[in-house]
Amino acid sequence: MPKVDLHTHSDFSDGTSSPEEVALNAIKTGVSVYSLTDHDTTDGVRQAETVCKQHGILFAAGVEISTREHDHLHFTGYNVDLENPEFQSFLAQNRQNRKERIRKIIQQLIAAGVNITEEDVFSRAPNTVSRAHVADALKAKKIVRDRQEGFRKYLVPGQPGYVPSAGVSAVKAIQQIKKAGGLAVIAHPGIVAEDWNFPAWTEAGLDGIEVFYPAHTFTMRQDLLSIARKYGLFATAGSDYHGPHGGRNSTPGMQIPQTHYDKLLRKLFNR
Repeated sequence: MPKVDLHTHSDFSDGTSSPEEVALNAIKTGVSVYSLTDHDTTDGVRQAETVCKQHGILFAAGVEISTREHDHLHFTGYNVDLENPEFQSFLAQNRQNRKERIRKIIQQLIAAGVNITEEDVFSRAPNTVSRAHVADALKAKKIVRDRQEGFRKYLVPGQPGYVPSAGVSAVKAIQQIKKAGGLAVIAHPGIVAEDWNFPAWTEAGLDGIEVFYPAHTFTMRQDLLSIARKYGLFATAGSDYHGPHGGRNSTPGMQIPQTHYDKLLRKLFNR
């Protein structure tokens, strides 16, 4: 089966490698279609695109947008107009909202007796800041062993550093992607199944579903393909790769059945 990766992150958001390195790692695994989808920023897209062009790999300009409805209810946008001023203003506001959330997290951690400062966190995030940077700061100070422990002990609901997502509504995320000329896809839907609202999302302009994702079981993939057929959505595949030290899937690239690959090429590249 063909291998693609339409869901990856660089150090422009919460990944641990440069855009060039992430793209190159994906290409080395045999990926033929690639997208960099950093959180609330497209600033690393051109660098990744250059690598793909050098290696003859199909590339789609991407971004991932968080929502306030669930920490993991995210939407990826593909083929967005990188020069669209309204969209860039929207992303800039999202990044500012993230900063305010992280400041609250740091304040709560300090109040709980954790030795951490804003400098510890923001110095690690030159572009989009996230809870991952807080976890990395905790790791650097040997308060936790890795990102996962940082989240588990301090940054998830019920823990002292948790602050709800500062994202937009799901409908607004979709609408903003569409206004920028992009295709809107729900990312890793299997981990937010309790929050599905496909009727509202498709009405807002949803185009696709990330069906082929590392955490999705065979049953979940079949359920999502059924939903895709019902609502006329196309299927995508992504690893959610964050780099070798990201603490997630350690290898970029996901296989996708030929029929869905062919439809994906038609949607993304008119092929």
